[in-house]
Amino acid sequence: MTTLHAVTTGRDSAHPAVRDIGAEDLKAALKLGLDDFLAMPTHVIFLGLIYPLVGVFLAMMAFGNDVVPMLFPLASGFALIGPFAAVGLYELSRRREAGLETGWGLAFRGLRRSAVGALGAVGLVLAAIFVAWLVAAQGIYTALYGAAAPETALGFVADVLTTPRGLALMAVGNLVGFAFSLIVLAISIVSVPMIVDRNVDCLTAIETSLAAFRRNPFTLLSWGIVVAGLLVMGSLPLFIGLAVVMPILGHATWHLYRRLVVG
Repeated sequence: MTTLHAVTTGRDSAHPAVRDIGAEDLKAALKLGLDDFLAMPTHVIFLGLIYPLVGVFLAMMAFGNDVVPMLFPLASGFALIGPFAAVGLYELSRRREAGLETGWGLAFRGLRRSAVGALGAVGLVLAAIFVAWLVAAQGIYTALYGAAAPETALGFVADVLTTPRGLALMAVGNLVGFAFSLIVLAISIVSVPMIVDRNVDCLTAIETSLAAFRRNPFTLLSWGIVVAGLLVMGSLPLFIGLAVVMPILGHATWHLYRRLVVG
């Protein structure tokens, strides 16, 4: 509570109004995100490389430490902290929209000092959700497979795809993962870009994000499904596709925020 108090004291806490949006707004946000990516490819790709590199590192860590069952939770859970990691992309889209100079060196330089604490607080919330997801995933695996690690990665994959306990692992794991993703979507769809854009505290930003989600549940759920599908597509070739997918989604999220929040 001390941290949250520190980043909420003495700042504008008025809640902006939120709009109703629809499928056309999702399409427009994706188009504008692609336009930003094409207009700023050099530094956007530079920032986007963070994602596949970390993804490959997580995969190597999993195989090297006999935690193969945690590879999928690690890879999918990384997307839970993606909204916070995309701060630089939001700033670049903001600068381009305002007609300001853009460049990867400006991705973080333009952020107000007052935003750092609020962003850090939201980042801590997302990191806590990420850790909770990993704990839940480990618990699901242990309940179905016991504490022993699988002998081989291929054997474990075959077991997951062909046995009742493997199918149960996928079903329960995906259901729980969906719940965590829904929480992150509701918390972050507006909050992180809003902190980049406005002088608001983390609680105001999160409350506005939740209000936007309550007002547009089906539209934003559809957005979450689109994001999940694109992340899966980007992850398939050894995470390399994320170097393109993540920057586009980051920019698109900025434009979706601009359509959701008045002002």
